[in-house]
Formats: sequence, C-alpha cells, structure tokens
Amino acid sequence: MLTPAIFLDRDGTLSAEIGYVNHLSRFHLLPFAVEAVRLVNRAGWRAVVITNQAGVARGYFPESLVEEVHGSVREHMAAGGARLDGIFYCPHHPSVGEAPYRQDCACRKPKPGLLRQAAEELQIDLARSWMIGDRYGDLEVAWAVGARGALVRTGYGEGELQYKSAGWTRRPDLVSTHVLEAVAHILHEGTSA
Repeated sequence: MLTPAIFLDRDGTLSAEIGYVNHLSRFHLLPFAVEAVRLVNRAGWRAVVITNQAGVARGYFPESLVEEVHGSVREHMAAGGARLDGIFYCPHHPSVGEAPYRQDCACRKPKPGLLRQAAEELQIDLARSWMIGDRYGDLEVAWAVGARGALVRTGYGEGELQYKSAGWTRRPDLVSTHVLEAVAHILHEGTSA
C-alpha cells in the first residue's frame, strides 16, 4: 500500500537560509520545523527531505559535511519526538566542479529524480503527496511527478513571491507563512477530503 508524503526542502524551509552551510555550526533548524515533522508523523504520512547541495560540486565543503548536517537534523528531530523517513540530496552541478560531481544529473531540483527515488524506496503515492519549499523550483519538481507544491515565505519565499511570481507559468497550490502552517493546512485538507 502506497502512503502519501510531505517532501520538505531543507534550507529556507526547515532551516535558516544562510547561503552555503559550509560548517555544522552554521546550520540552524527553524523553531517550528520539528513540530511540522511531528504533525506529518502523527498523520501517518511520510516526511522526506529533498535538497540540492551543490556546494559539494563547487568545492565549498566535502560530501561528508552534508551527511554530518543530516545526522544533526535527525538528532534534533528525534529529541523533539519527530522522525524523518528519508533525506535525499543532490551534490551535483551541471557546469561547475570536478567529476563525479560535475554532471547534468536527474536528481538536481527541479528535475524529479530524488522524488522518484524516494517514492520507490519508501512506497510513496506521489499523486497524493506535496512538496513544501521556499523556491519555485521546489514546486516544479512536485508538479513534474503529479504532486502538489506549497511555497513558504521563509528563506527565499517572500522574495520569490514579490519579485518573480509575475513570470510563473503556474501558481503555487498553497502559499504559507512557514512550514508548520503549510503542513497543518495540507493535513487538514487531506483528512477532510
């Protein structure tokens, strides 16, 4: 049986957007991130992080730092009674860096490779799933697999709405102040449907 998921962008959605996180001390979860994931868990949906980490390809930090940051995320979630079902990331960039990180891959958002991989590994029903992020590309990756997309105003979200939305070919399925508000709305809609 397939389960719906809420896919979560990392930087700017679950954590503060600071540019490239090139040291663990620079990574900070937003205050409402753990509660958002806890709500997803309680609803019986999958909670999955989907993130581009091109700083690896650019040589700003080693891939081991990405793993260290994600270990810290899992620890913070567990301490707050929340659980991520998966964390999937793309370390590539199509035109910068050295092999094997310099490549035009299928996993770099807005391409849908990471969502498809997560769906296969975690038995996710993409048609009933959502992607929450602070950039239009987060929404595009959702739409590419038949899921819906929610834009949050944290991170780059407010600027995306104000300065870029006139050129968008499709409107977000939901706009929320932050990830907790988005999750609460999605889950309320899902239980009342």
